[in-house]
Amino acid sequence: MATLVTGGAGFVGVNIVKALAARGHDVVSLDVMPPDALTQQFLDGLAAQVTFVTGDILNATGLAALRQAYAIDKVVHAAVFTVNRADLETARSKDILDINLAGTGNLLELARLAGVARFVYISSGAAYGLTRAPDQTYNEDDPPQPGNLYGITKFASECLARRYGALHGFATVSLRLSTPYGPMERVTGHRSNMSTPYQWTGQMLRDEPIAIDDSDYGRDYTYVLDTADAVAAVVDAPAWPHDLYNVTNATPVTGGEIQRTLAELFPQTKLAAAETSNDAAANADAAPGPTRGPLSGYRLWHDLGWTPQYSLAAGLTDYVQWRQESGFLD
Repeated sequence: MATLVTGGAGFVGVNIVKALAARGHDVVSLDVMPPDALTQQFLDGLAAQVTFVTGDILNATGLAALRQAYAIDKVVHAAVFTVNRADLETARSKDILDINLAGTGNLLELARLAGVARFVYISSGAAYGLTRAPDQTYNEDDPPQPGNLYGITKFASECLARRYGALHGFATVSLRLSTPYGPMERVTGHRSNMSTPYQWTGQMLRDEPIAIDDSDYGRDYTYVLDTADAVAAVVDAPAWPHDLYNVTNATPVTGGEIQRTLAELFPQTKLAAAETSNDAAANADAAPGPTRGPLSGYRLWHDLGWTPQYSLAAGLTDYVQWRQESGFLD
């Protein structure tokens, strides 16, 4: 039997693929992008357990062929159009709806026809909406108030998964991810807004100055290896006491804290006033702001015993090492 991961060549998706393969799953990865050399390198030693299929979650014919070709008993639906910028949201509104809603519907129907046992939907903390205070923490019982099409489609897909599973007899769970960072984050046609750790570690490694960030707002940045491990733990859990979990390290950090940690770990880091930075505009766009508050990780710990393993310093250290060893300095 195989575990299907959609979006499996993307940032979070390929980390999920790797985590599942490391646990012994035979993984079928579906993505509109074929795996490139960096993806193959990332999966070194586990490639035999992963089958890459290039296809579109909006192509019903292709999904039918996929279902007939593989004995799929679990689905992790991570394919998504990640949009956090108003200009892109305006320009690509219909695409967001098609990919994030119709795509979810197509995968739920595939799950029904394949007779899967479990369907894991990869959602986002964006479903909670905007924070009202820098230290406001959201737990799974807080009412969703998404403020953009991305968050709206994530919450709507959670509802679709819950109801579809109830109607057709398969278990579903949604995982709201806090902001991930780490290996394999790249600009793609479905992901254009990169995390601040991506921006700043790249600038540090390229010996470029980083504009100093003095914002009071922070995010619970979660190292993507932790994120993927949590998803794999949910997939393999004997039972799901709840059908919604936050995936987070539950520790908000400001941009200044990230920059100070980078400077302590890597003394070559150059911090500069914004007006002297060669890339001040890019840093301003990437810097943390009043977007959404940190998530509570209590439910996942209480139900499944899962806790993150990477502190901010450990995550940044591992991330920089990966970027150096892989040669990914963009």
